[in-house]
Amino acid sequence: MHIGVIFALLAAISFGASTPFSKVLVGQIAPVTLAGLLYLGSGIGLTAWFVLRTVAAGSRTDKTALLTGKDVPWLAGAILFGGIAGPVLLMAGLVLTPASSASLLLNMEGVLTSMLAWFVFKENFDRRIFLGMVLIVAGGLLLSWEQRPEFGVPWGAIAIVAACLCWGIDNNLTRKVSASDAVQIAGIKGLVAGTVNLSIAAALGYSFPGPGSAAAAGLIGFLGYGLSLVLFVLALRHLGTARTGAYFSFAPFVGATISLLMLGEAPGAFFWIAGALMAAGIWLHLTESHMHEHTHEPLTHAHQHSHDAHHQHEHDFAWDGKEPHSHPHHHAPLTHAHPHFPDIHHRHRH
Repeated sequence: MHIGVIFALLAAISFGASTPFSKVLVGQIAPVTLAGLLYLGSGIGLTAWFVLRTVAAGSRTDKTALLTGKDVPWLAGAILFGGIAGPVLLMAGLVLTPASSASLLLNMEGVLTSMLAWFVFKENFDRRIFLGMVLIVAGGLLLSWEQRPEFGVPWGAIAIVAACLCWGIDNNLTRKVSASDAVQIAGIKGLVAGTVNLSIAAALGYSFPGPGSAAAAGLIGFLGYGLSLVLFVLALRHLGTARTGAYFSFAPFVGATISLLMLGEAPGAFFWIAGALMAAGIWLHLTESHMHEHTHEPLTHAHQHSHDAHHQHEHDFAWDGKEPHSHPHHHAPLTHAHPHFPDIHHRHRH
C-alpha cells in the first residue's frame, strides 16, 4: 500500500476516533469553548513535540524542511478559513439547524474539498477516482442519515455548508505548504485556532471548564486533531488534496464504529451499507494506476527526500550520506513515464 494512503487512513482513524470521546464532553463544555480547547491541546502538544525533536536532531541533515516566508500567506489563509471561520460558521449553523440535518450536511466537506482541488486548483482526476469519491461520500451520507432531515431555517444549513467550504479551502491551501514540516504546520494551526476560538468563547460569555475537563479536551485534541492533522499533511504531500480528502471521508465510519462499541448497541442496516460503499470507494482508489509520459519543469524547493529518480542532484555542503535528509535542492527538467499521484513533484497538466 502506498505510504500516502497509509497516512490518509491513519488520519481518518485518528480523527474519527476522537468524535465519540468529544461527544462525552459536549454536555460539560460549551461547543465554542470545546473547539478552542481541542485546537489548543493540539497546538500545545505538537509545539512541545516540535521543540523536543528539533533539540534532539541538532545539526543533522535528516531534519524536515521548516516553513519559509513564502509559505506564510498559504498557511495564514488555511488557518483563517479552517481554524477560525469554519468553526464559527458551524457553531452558528448548529444553533439554527436540527442535529440530523447538521450531521448530514457536514459530509459536504469531502465533496467541496475535491471540487475545489479539481476545478480551481486543477488537480488531476479520472472517472475511477471520481466514482471512488462518490461512493465514499455516499457512505458518509448514509451513516449520518439517522432520521429524515428537517431543515428548519435555511440560514442554518447555509452556514454549515459555508463551514464545509471553509474547510475545503483550508485543505487545498494546506497542500501548498505540505512539503514543509508537518508537525510545525499543524502545531501553528492548533495554537492560533485554539487561541482565537477560546477568545470568541470568552467574548460570548461562556465559562471555562474545570481543570479535569479542560485537560481531557486538550488530550483528545492532541490525539484526535493534532496527530490527525500531521498525518493529513503528510498524505497531502504524497497524494494531493482530492484523494486525501476522499480517504479522510472514512472518518465518520470509524467514529460510528467506536460509538457503537462504547455504547454496546447493534448497528442498523445503514451502517453495513455505508461500510460496503466506503470499502468499494477505497478499493477503487487503492487500485488506481495513473501512468503516462510527463515532464517535470525546473523547480527549486526544500523537503525531506532520498536520492530517487526525482532527486539526482549534487550537494554544496558536506553530506554524511544519510537518507532521507532535507535541504534546498533544484530539480532539472525531466521527462519520463511511471505510475504516480498528484504529489509535490507531479502537479503537471494533462
